[in-house]
Amino acid sequence: MEPHLRAKGKHFYAIGLSYKKADAEVRGHFSINDEAKKNILLQAKTEGISSLVVISTCNRTELYGFAEHPFQLIKLLCEHTHGTVEEFEKVAYVHKNSSAVSHLFKVGTGLDSQILGDFEIISQIKISFKESKKKEMVNPFMERLVNAVIQASKRIKNETEISSGATSVSFAAVQYILARVPHVSDKNLLLFGTGKIGRNTCENLVKHTKNEHIVLINRTKTKAEKIAGKFNLLVKDYANIQSEIKNSDVLIVATGAQKPTISKALIHSEKPLLILDLSIPRNVAMDVTELSNVTLVHLDDLSKMTDRTLQRRKEHIPDAERIIEDIKGEFDSWLETRKFAPTIKALKNKLTTLKDAEINLQRKKYADFNQEQADIISDRIIQKITNHFANHLKDDSTSADESIELIQKVFQLQNK
Repeated sequence: MEPHLRAKGKHFYAIGLSYKKADAEVRGHFSINDEAKKNILLQAKTEGISSLVVISTCNRTELYGFAEHPFQLIKLLCEHTHGTVEEFEKVAYVHKNSSAVSHLFKVGTGLDSQILGDFEIISQIKISFKESKKKEMVNPFMERLVNAVIQASKRIKNETEISSGATSVSFAAVQYILARVPHVSDKNLLLFGTGKIGRNTCENLVKHTKNEHIVLINRTKTKAEKIAGKFNLLVKDYANIQSEIKNSDVLIVATGAQKPTISKALIHSEKPLLILDLSIPRNVAMDVTELSNVTLVHLDDLSKMTDRTLQRRKEHIPDAERIIEDIKGEFDSWLETRKFAPTIKALKNKLTTLKDAEINLQRKKYADFNQEQADIISDRIIQKITNHFANHLKDDSTSADESIELIQKVFQLQNK
């Protein structure tokens, strides 16, 4: 599949890093906010990159695009984040052409997710794709590929049980709290920040603990009040954070800041305190672990928690892979067709030129020459000939490259 993924000397690349080799701190260095994403797309456009999709979640940061060399994409990423090329090279992966296509299928269908079968990523891909399209940074190849990945994701969700059972980071957080905090419905729980995983954790806590006095603090109080209404939480002022932490048995941090928002200096209690840091980069300073009464658990630790649900999900991987192969096969066929389409078009043009010259000659020879009939018959024959060639090139047992070369040689074709 390699040759026809090239576009005017460019190849299709996927470059990035994920939870597999990069810890939370390193992933934080390479996280891309909305402004940076916009700037990456604009700079890529000025640098002649024809198509680019940028994905950044708490578990991965990836760029998919056409470039002469992957370093063009790596440079773009490092210029718009806090990460360095040296740091990237230690934890990164670079996939090229068919390998990059396969990688996007795995990522988009939850097979590469930190929690197997987590379909959160496909909505991120859809959003990123729309943003690229808005900036006119999507070519037909990228459009077809992303739509194929969306289709695969949908089918896997509907036709397999790979996402069965409740398992997500927020679910793991709740399981952790339920397992380690006795009489949790009577305890004081504090949510600091309004990050999505934190909100989901809170919703699950309300559902599973029947705790009706969970406190929410956010720097922007109006945002906190809006969320509190949905989940039946109590809102307190940011100014009260020290006293609220002192009063808490469990602190869930979901602030999404670039630097720690909770440190040892804010903790003035001696009773046991469980802190869950659900932020990338880490929003709880490591110095809190110097306090003997504090237990700190990070997002990455929760993601490693596997239960029977995850084991059951693994059994459905082959089913998901079969669906991917099926849809990827259709995508490959489309690519093959795109590969030989210029040759078929050039062949049709050549035969039409021969036909026009011959009809012109016969028209001069015969006074009663019926040009209309001759055109109809000739066009039908040309269509049948080009169909034969197209079917030959589509055949799996055919070496398309060799056949294209032969057709071009025999008919002295110049692809346009």
